Amino acid sequence: MKWKIGFRTIKTAIGTGLAVACAQLLDLQFYISAGAIAIFCVQTSRKKSYQAAWERFLACSIVLLISAGLFSILGFHPWILTLVLLLAIPILVNLKLKESIVMSTLLMFHLYTTKDISTTFFLNELSILSIGILFGLFVNLYMPHSYKKLTHFQEKIESNFKKILHEMAVYLRRGESDWNGAEILETFDWIKQAQEISLNSLENNPEEKEKYFYRYFQMRRCQFHILELMIPMVSRLPQTVSQGNRIADFLDYIADHVHPGNTADIRLEELNRLIGEFKEQPLPKDREEFETRATLLQLVYEIERYLISKKYLEGKEEPSLELFSRRIMTTEDMSTATYSLKK
Repeated sequence: MKWKIGFRTIKTAIGTGLAVACAQLLDLQFYISAGAIAIFCVQTSRKKSYQAAWERFLACSIVLLISAGLFSILGFHPWILTLVLLLAIPILVNLKLKESIVMSTLLMFHLYTTKDISTTFFLNELSILSIGILFGLFVNLYMPHSYKKLTHFQEKIESNFKKILHEMAVYLRRGESDWNGAEILETFDWIKQAQEISLNSLENNPEEKEKYFYRYFQMRRCQFHILELMIPMVSRLPQTVSQGNRIADFLDYIADHVHPGNTADIRLEELNRLIGEFKEQPLPKDREEFETRATLLQLVYEIERYLISKKYLEGKEEPSLELFSRRIMTTEDMSTATYSLKK
């Protein structure tokens, strides 16, 4: 068994110890609770820590006020705890503070235990709350960069993209493949993890490198979605045709050039030449060939979307209106061709 302690675990341990030590040094009642509050405030990013701190403070204040009011009116009885929770929990949920229910309930138990509704008690609880929050935020000030981890995800995702594109090319040429598709599930999971890490990294260090990784994995998520649409198109092809071999060559070409750089313009030029070749070829001879070529045409436009995603999701430019107008015209032409074929 490999023993590993994460950096967040280390920060949480240090923050908890410091909070308890400070509260104990000030001779606060229930000083151990400062450590629990510190634990809840150590989050995966500084932004989330600030948000958690504010939510804990607001939720604890609301619950203490409700419980103090009910205890002072109805007395300190176990069933009053039930009444407090029946009132407080819906309020916290509606205010989107449900993550703070446990922490605020702890302070309510302090009040029930001491049966002391006084300024001294509330100052004590406010001090515990403040110490826990401050030390939780303090240890979370330092956030290391995630470049190494994100680069590792980048390399793994690109490797799988190459594999998926090559396998689609194999199917287009042969009409069959023994590929089990394991890379699809792997890639989905890796992109999800990478996006979470890149978002946390961006929240901690809003620098150009973090922005690049965040845009990069957004772009790969979009491209992966397009690949998921392309795979069933390829698998449903009723037969292999010469156009399929040309598209297979182009998919291999794209696969061999999967990398972090933005070279979409070059690939799009090659794809436009390929589309031009298809337009110059004779019309389909029968229904089966027509359906095959129609599917291939749709596949070509998905490839086009795949390439364009690299451009505008990296912040380079927006997709052009010409692209969509051309696709609409192609759809109309296909409808006309389908009607003529049926006649």
